Amino acid sequence: MQRFSKIYRVNNIPHVKKQMLQWAQQFREVVFLESNSYQSQYSTHETVMAFDAFTLLQTDYFNAFDQLKEYQNQTNDWFFGYLSYDLKNDIEKLQSDNFDGLHFPDLFFFQPKKIIFIEKDTIRFEYLGICSDEIQGDYQAIQNTDVTKHQSKEKIKIKDRISFEAYTTGFQKVISHIQRGDIYEANYCMEFFAEKALLNPKEVFWKLNEISEPPFACFGKFNRQYIMCASPERYLKKQGTKIISQPIKGTAKRGATFEEDELLKQELRQNPKEQSENVMIVDLVRNDLSKTAVKASVQVEELFGIYTFKQVHQMISTVISQVDENQNPVDIIQSTFPMGSMTGAPKLSAMQIIENVEQTKRGLYSGAVGYFTPANDFDFNVVIRSILYNEDNKYASFSVGSAVTINANATDEYNECLLKANAMKKVLEQC
Repeated sequence: MQRFSKIYRVNNIPHVKKQMLQWAQQFREVVFLESNSYQSQYSTHETVMAFDAFTLLQTDYFNAFDQLKEYQNQTNDWFFGYLSYDLKNDIEKLQSDNFDGLHFPDLFFFQPKKIIFIEKDTIRFEYLGICSDEIQGDYQAIQNTDVTKHQSKEKIKIKDRISFEAYTTGFQKVISHIQRGDIYEANYCMEFFAEKALLNPKEVFWKLNEISEPPFACFGKFNRQYIMCASPERYLKKQGTKIISQPIKGTAKRGATFEEDELLKQELRQNPKEQSENVMIVDLVRNDLSKTAVKASVQVEELFGIYTFKQVHQMISTVISQVDENQNPVDIIQSTFPMGSMTGAPKLSAMQIIENVEQTKRGLYSGAVGYFTPANDFDFNVVIRSILYNEDNKYASFSVGSAVTINANATDEYNECLLKANAMKKVLEQC
């Protein structure tokens, strides 16, 4: 089926983005991807919003990647959605038995009837089998949409799933595994949650995005389940025959002054522990990409790059490879999933240990949100710095974690988790 396209020039793009997302709440499925005008050599779209599902795939982990491959082959079009962390159970003989207050499907993708792209001062509509009159009508409706904020009257009470003492117990178990040689790094996470939470997900997303302004922000509405994500991390991108992975390992707080900021960046750049964590994950990513890469094409394009965001400084490396033009895109994702920055290394052992020491099922946290294109390309973020919400049971959740290595100590890692939790906690407490 053909997609019809229409382009308009717009003056107040930030306002139009808010109108778009508000107007789209009438649909069951919405994915809104926001780059916050972040520019890099691998940037593609400034803003994309997909909505109004034409076809849909929703499933648990069992044979999920086979189903996704079949869906991708049949669709031959744009489709948007998410991969939850627990798809690991489809790849390896693993299970997820920890507490789950959110109950998201393990995999959810939809082929949208309607997609809107924003680049600089233009807005482009690409509608599936829909004439230009309906595009014009939708554009007019978006322009007429009121985006007045509605403050919630309910106070959100945030709880931590585990105490510092319980965190320390889990931390010591991870260290014991490292000392025995079972693993040499694990990403150890903990959950914060709110029960009976009455949220306006769209407004929560804009508040979270405003605090962080990350390059891989997203809002997702999957019927009555929502993600509000301020991720700084790309998981995996396919651009023709080139594959790009940009794992983050290494975090430092922002300084109060320019001089302090520069000092903290320099300390992060030279920190042996952070470098050690980063290079371990880079090696893991290199190994993952080699499974589908053309021989000798895996390269570390950048090691220990320091990038500054509103809340934190991050150490980011870029690993690339080349694949054969006939390589199936779903197979590329399956061979690298979950992303090494959220597991540890070796990956299988780390995932087994994580399941035993953590107390919450990760679900969509540390999974990925993104899209496939008709040209068999794709782009996915890493679901971190994110609030998840089930509107049916009024359960809101966010999780944070850090990389534990032999040189780590529980207090520092716990404090790093609290630093990462600040933005989500602040947003929910202000709702």
